[in-house]
Amino acid sequence: MAGHLIAIVGGKGGVGKSVFAANLAIAYLQEFKQRPLIVDLDLNSLGDQNVILGQNPPKNIVDVSKIQGGAIDPKSLAPFMVNTPAGYSYIAAPKDSIIARDIDLEGLGRFMKSVTNVFNWVVVDCGNGTEPWALKTMEYATAIFVVTTADVIVINQTKRVLAKIQELLFPPEMVQIVLNRYAQSQIINPQMIQKNLNRPLFAAIPEDTATCDASLAKSIPVCIGSPNSPIARAYHDIVRKIQQTNLLDQLSKLKKPTGVLAKAQGVAGAPAGGPADAGGGPGGRSSSAAMDPWTSMKLRIHKALIEQMDLKKMSTDTGDSKQRAILREKTQKGILDILNIEDTGSLLTTRELKAQMVKEVLDEALGLGPLEDLLADDTVSEIMVNARDQIYIERSGKNQMSKVTFSSEQQMMNVIERIVTPLGRRVDEKVPYVDARLLDGSRVHIIIPPLALRGPTITIRKFPKKRITDKDLVGWGTMTEEIADFLRACVEAKLNIVISGGTGSGKTTLLNVLSNFIPASERIITVEDSAELQLGQEHVVRLETRPKNIEGEGEVSIRDLIKCCLRMRPDRIVVGECRGGETFDMLQAMNTGHSGSLTTLHANNPREALARCEALVMQAGLPIPIKAIRETIASAVGLLVQQTRLMDGSRKVTYITEVTGMQGEVISLQDIFVYKQEGLDKKKKVIGRFVPTGFIPKFVEEMEAKGMKISRGLFAAK
Repeated sequence: MAGHLIAIVGGKGGVGKSVFAANLAIAYLQEFKQRPLIVDLDLNSLGDQNVILGQNPPKNIVDVSKIQGGAIDPKSLAPFMVNTPAGYSYIAAPKDSIIARDIDLEGLGRFMKSVTNVFNWVVVDCGNGTEPWALKTMEYATAIFVVTTADVIVINQTKRVLAKIQELLFPPEMVQIVLNRYAQSQIINPQMIQKNLNRPLFAAIPEDTATCDASLAKSIPVCIGSPNSPIARAYHDIVRKIQQTNLLDQLSKLKKPTGVLAKAQGVAGAPAGGPADAGGGPGGRSSSAAMDPWTSMKLRIHKALIEQMDLKKMSTDTGDSKQRAILREKTQKGILDILNIEDTGSLLTTRELKAQMVKEVLDEALGLGPLEDLLADDTVSEIMVNARDQIYIERSGKNQMSKVTFSSEQQMMNVIERIVTPLGRRVDEKVPYVDARLLDGSRVHIIIPPLALRGPTITIRKFPKKRITDKDLVGWGTMTEEIADFLRACVEAKLNIVISGGTGSGKTTLLNVLSNFIPASERIITVEDSAELQLGQEHVVRLETRPKNIEGEGEVSIRDLIKCCLRMRPDRIVVGECRGGETFDMLQAMNTGHSGSLTTLHANNPREALARCEALVMQAGLPIPIKAIRETIASAVGLLVQQTRLMDGSRKVTYITEVTGMQGEVISLQDIFVYKQEGLDKKKKVIGRFVPTGFIPKFVEEMEAKGMKISRGLFAAK
């Protein structure tokens, strides 16, 4: 008599679905003394079950899917699974997404159909249940257990999973809901969940974080490591309930849908195992048989490289350039060795094509895949990945579509992990966005589903390979040489300067240039969300914020760092950008002996910059009257420098404005230099000129008293 296959699905990432799958199988083993099989088919997590079970098999489910021949039996399965001393058998997921893409869905279906002739209980960890390999498994499942938690967002996502299963015509009785990590103190109770999902709960597993964490730390499932814990008893109760209600035998009589994958992909009438089933590696990619020959060969080489070199254990993100060069050279040699035994005659017909293949595999294995060429292109200033197949770049201030694409969303997620992991940051469904930086200092913002509807989105503002100086800005027309000399004098005279501008206007670049005017003898402390400033002085301390950890603790904000740096005897404080309550602390520092400080904020003109500054100070949450805030700003800020990105993509310093004090309850401003636009040329480039207003700043006399020479003719109106 055939056994039963139980598909385990997570209502959302992070609900404990993998832990549930492992312990359900082990509870069955302990109750009925029969060997179960655990299959890790979560091809997005790639190896969570290895951690939970403490196993590291050399083969995986992708290898199993490629078994040729007749029915599955113990002898044919033996090389691909682990028979553990604890009494269960285990087939792992691959450890690399490149290998996962190569899964044979038709072969997977043959395995799922036959494996219940070998094992009475087969528990399959199916990930989120909507991927092609999960749907293929569910066709042969006796029951589908959907794991959820008492969380509003999780329940909402669980409803979507249930709707998808129902849409594919699986019998409603086949789906059982399990509430994980439930505590009676939670506001959302089982009755509310049942009402919201419109179906009963099969069981609830109590919350016991300490026991679970201890088991995961030791890589021993709860039912083995803590058999008398409330959680372990809950798993045994579930297994006994399944047996006592004769649930699986009843469900096995239900009529199950066929051709599920074809329906899910919207291919009407496509038979199961037909063309519709041929697709569906991770990220929606086809199996290698359906790919173009170039991509297919690249994936084969990458897979062989992983098997040969175990890139997982190698540090591909080291900051040591020598170590990176050694690793790249070693990897390149490995690729060439693989190419020597690969049949490349019909595809790599020239030396150039062979070199291109080596480069693409290297970029995939050690770099950022298709983004590497864009990062290496000095004419590209910004990279905007809207979706895996839509990448825009900014070149000479203009946006244009790039020809490069990602092969899949999973490849994008691999690149994202490669960016954030070295920084100790994370991005997943619980924390779906992150600010980060590359090794060269380029600024990166990442946002992933469910917030990004079209898939992961990456925005990279490239860091210049060469330090930008005032001469560069003069050459680009951002300012004149006279204005550059004036700003240098202002920095040396220790005026407090605020640079304002819109997004992408070049505020940080200008801040970097002005910061390099600070005398080398002074102690500079920089405070940034993501370290970008590139100062040439020696006496510099760089501070960078830290986000919350996985427990929601440990955050260090810009405001915290400004308070810290006040105790570090700074001569100058440079804050990358003021976005909130830290603006008040910055103004306080400017007013209490830390003159010569610099920062940036978002605003469209100098007057708006002051209004925004007021609003940001209010975010500090202190009961300060508006007049007192304005007096603080007026006494702290000496100069406003407005940077603007014009319609032709060029960046200009459009205003240099002195804060002259208070008039009644209003902060008074006086423009010193302005940029006047006079039209467009035939190429639609902005024509304009920098014009002094004729006003001589009040601080010029103070600068002259310090021995600095400022030509009064610089300010003469023209």
